[in-house]
Amino acid sequence: METVLLLLMVAAVWQVLRVQYQRTHIALLGRHLASFQLERHMETLTQGYTRAIQEQNESRQIQVLETFSQTERAVAAQVQSLADVMQKESAQATGMGILSFCVPYAERFLPAAVRDFRKLLHIHAAGLRHAVDNEDGKDAKSRAYRLSAELYLLQHSCHWFCKSRTVANARLLMRHKVNHQKVLESVSALTRSSYQQWLQGTDKQ
Repeated sequence: METVLLLLMVAAVWQVLRVQYQRTHIALLGRHLASFQLERHMETLTQGYTRAIQEQNESRQIQVLETFSQTERAVAAQVQSLADVMQKESAQATGMGILSFCVPYAERFLPAAVRDFRKLLHIHAAGLRHAVDNEDGKDAKSRAYRLSAELYLLQHSCHWFCKSRTVANARLLMRHKVNHQKVLESVSALTRSSYQQWLQGTDKQ
């Protein structure tokens, strides 16, 4: 009986710490996002790309996709600005665990399982700029697919930072009907390589 009570107490404390920890991350990111219109722009693009890609007439498809050019540039610029402003936060405040579940304050006692969200945002900023500038010379439809994947991966990273890797995976699948691995395969080689190095902890300090 004592063992059961002890386990219940540990579980309750863990739950409280987890909620507090996640709220801290949500508040930190939310405070910086409030200065931008990223969420609105990202929704406009992801929904717009889906509608455009479904167009049967290719010329109409291209015409629709071209209407998003200003929003694409705004998103790329704002993600870069977000990455820059987050750089002013401490490494402890921007640490995120790579385990599938949330381990509260892992950066304090399990540093090997923690990565820096600031670095991840810079990876997303570079990847989005690369895709928006179409440096790989993609056709309009392929470029839209690439940009959608870059945006999905960015959303995944934000949900991961605020909640956990498992929650981020579930939200990605629920909202966009695609899993994390497929998204990672669909972003540019530049984003994918940098992301994998970051995840493995082999990125340059």
